Amino acid sequence: MNQLTKRFTLSFILISILVLALSSSILAASRDYYQIQVFRLTGKVQEEKVDIFLKNAYLPALHRAGIQKVGVFKPIESDTTSGKRVYVWIPFTSLEHFSKIQDVLTNDQEYQSKGIDFLGAPFDQRPFIRKESILLKAFPDAPNYFIPKHLTAPSARIYELRSYEGPTENLFRQKVKMFNEAGEIKLFKRLDFNAVFYAEVVSGSTMPNLMYLTTFADMPTHEDRWAAFRTHPEWKAMSALPEYQNTVSRSVKLLLHPTDYSDF
Repeated sequence: MNQLTKRFTLSFILISILVLALSSSILAASRDYYQIQVFRLTGKVQEEKVDIFLKNAYLPALHRAGIQKVGVFKPIESDTTSGKRVYVWIPFTSLEHFSKIQDVLTNDQEYQSKGIDFLGAPFDQRPFIRKESILLKAFPDAPNYFIPKHLTAPSARIYELRSYEGPTENLFRQKVKMFNEAGEIKLFKRLDFNAVFYAEVVSGSTMPNLMYLTTFADMPTHEDRWAAFRTHPEWKAMSALPEYQNTVSRSVKLLLHPTDYSDF
């Protein structure tokens, strides 16, 4: 092997190593995107229309589009919005994936056919009041979603969706740091909160904002886990640090049950 060939071979090897390293880095940095759709309803009639549409048309179409797990949730019975809200959670691998889904649905003839009563409802028989869309990007410390495997009936399970609004961009970033770098996510995991996702809102009606969804087999388990978290020495020490003070201006807690047709 002459010198030129040796140099060429060495250069090829180095370039290959660099490409592999970059590819691994990109894969490692990949983070999910999520959409939360909130259907606002007048009551039972609209709730039934939304259920039929989601169960028979929308979820099957998303499954055909390669989205395997879609969560559908409703407020627990004691909530004042029970019967008047439906929450749909959809995961995406990228922004491009999210941006293409509507075209996929538009071209899905089975979806258009089975969803016609909902999609093409007359203006005076609309199936919902309004629909809100929230787009989120997964946190670095929880880049991909997790699906829990509770053995209890869907009607017993508790899914808790929390939203933390920040007073300013910089204070909001400190709260995000608290989850990712200070160890709040790790503590939740050790205490078996079975979180589906942790993410920041990139487009929504209340910003800056972060949201996360924890899950429990039933209400007693929910109460036990939160009691353990609130009294844990790590949380007490973390929350007392000056850098994490006044990072949340408003928090919203929603307790939900999965529907019987939800994927989890």
